[in-house]
Amino acid sequence: MKPQPPLVRLLPGLLATLLALACGAQTAHAANDDAIIPDRPSVTASSQVVGQGRVQLEIGANWDRERHGALHVRTLGTPTLLRIGLGDTTELRVETDGRSIARTFEPATGVRSTNAGWQSTAIGLKWHIADGEGQRPSLGLIGSVTLPTGSTALRGKGLLPRLELAAEWEISDDWSLAVTPGVGADVDDGGARFGYAVLAASLGRKLTERLQGFVELAAPRVASASHGGAQAQVDVGVSWLLNKNCQVDAMVVRGWNHDTPDLSLAFGLSVRR
Repeated sequence: MKPQPPLVRLLPGLLATLLALACGAQTAHAANDDAIIPDRPSVTASSQVVGQGRVQLEIGANWDRERHGALHVRTLGTPTLLRIGLGDTTELRVETDGRSIARTFEPATGVRSTNAGWQSTAIGLKWHIADGEGQRPSLGLIGSVTLPTGSTALRGKGLLPRLELAAEWEISDDWSLAVTPGVGADVDDGGARFGYAVLAASLGRKLTERLQGFVELAAPRVASASHGGAQAQVDVGVSWLLNKNCQVDAMVVRGWNHDTPDLSLAFGLSVRR
């Protein structure tokens, strides 16, 4: 594998640092009715759009640990989502898992290997269907198509569609519930195309004016055993609103079965202008 230039390796960290400094310039009086609402870090998505003329960037660093028998894998990813407001109820979305670095270790032989590359990019739209009122949820529809881009070993095969419904209920002033069902298509290692389902539910609580916590049960992918089986996980996380246009987050994920990474950590930053 050809080593990356130092600047390329440092670029994600430098970008995150610059954005963090920009956010930190105005931390006072962060909470208001027009505060940023990111889709990260949980599997459930917000039903809201960014608003006409607004641009919102959501970046993160994800670390996964997987154990497949005698094989141990550690993966670092850099998920990125760019949201551009096309109108009061629609937005354009450009999403990717960014740079991925997987380190593999076989304890029985002591062999170590590293594989790195760029993940595919997805283009999509979100449509805010309805505002919530009483027991009626706020609804949003997210459609996307993953393109065959990125590094050869990581890119998808053909166009891969995905459709999700984001539903949110305000239970009280401090509690909220979000549910996101969905469906998608992918291609397995043998080249066979298959469909899968998505289902996630998140319970959130407002801890302070700027700090919120959540717990989530999620099945990011439900497919037949021949196509990778069902992934299942439980997440716990927090988000902190630095100002109305900037938010940081952190999340711990525990996998429930062998088809899901047994432990994941996620840290992110979302900014809006």
